[in-house]
Amino acid sequence: MNSMIKKNQNLLGLLFSVMVLMSSSCSDDDPVPMESDDKSIVELAQSDGRFSSLVAAAQRAELIDALSADGSITVFAPTDQAFTDAGITDVSAIAVDDLEDVLIYHVVPSEIPSSAVSSGKVTSLEGAPFYLSIDPDSKVWINGHAEVIETDLDASNGIIHVINQVIMKPTMSIAEIAIDYTQETSPEFTQLVGALSRANLVDAVNGGMEDDLTVFAPTDAAFQQLYDDLGVGGFEDIPLETLENVLMYHVVPARAFSQDLRDEAELPTLLSNNTLTVDLGELSIEEAGLNTDLLNIHATNGVIHVIDKVMLP
Repeated sequence: MNSMIKKNQNLLGLLFSVMVLMSSSCSDDDPVPMESDDKSIVELAQSDGRFSSLVAAAQRAELIDALSADGSITVFAPTDQAFTDAGITDVSAIAVDDLEDVLIYHVVPSEIPSSAVSSGKVTSLEGAPFYLSIDPDSKVWINGHAEVIETDLDASNGIIHVINQVIMKPTMSIAEIAIDYTQETSPEFTQLVGALSRANLVDAVNGGMEDDLTVFAPTDAAFQQLYDDLGVGGFEDIPLETLENVLMYHVVPARAFSQDLRDEAELPTLLSNNTLTVDLGELSIEEAGLNTDLLNIHATNGVIHVIDKVMLP
């Protein structure tokens, strides 16, 4: 190696002279390109063409200074396509307070590198929690819908993880969502809501963020099939204790998004000593098929998965 250096010392000297000349021709005030981790969260987002909507939203919500300040934060950053998919094409049309609430729901007041991510509840800067899930393929999801598609973009004041959907905190309980469906143009869950009311279990599926439930919700068609199988006219004709047991068998005392489910796992239910078995190959719970278009309906007190059959304990 020493012989090679000696053979090329004239060339190295020439290169050094050129470098000195170039250096002396540059002003001390000339900007020096920053490495990614020299940039703040905002500067990093501004330099990345995927986040123009996020930056515009932060400007309108007057959050630029907060996201640029010294400290350690984590931003789960939706792409421009995520904003478009959420129907947010003009941030100026959204009230500033509403926009601020949405944006700070994506911010965690501490650094969470991908190596520290685990399934469970994370408290956002907004104050409400969101929920991380790791699916069987090790992909990370938020609230059952937004996938983390890139991780660990390091900034001087924290980390950006890129997500493909805007996340929204839930505003209605499981009971309120089910009731809301009954009032749609094409109503659904009319039988489920009626059965819950008759069994005096509406309050059991009502609640806030401190509660964690998963409801496997049979459709109206599923209830009708049950009535046909039992030879009854409706839930009113089913003995009350039997109805209570059937309904409690559909409720798991945990917030389990579809990505949290594992094949052959046994899920406890509100009906003592009765569990539900997961079959991911068949996309079913017991013998009830999961409706893949209606999974992870997120509520304040848990999550709803729609199924095509009433399960019997």
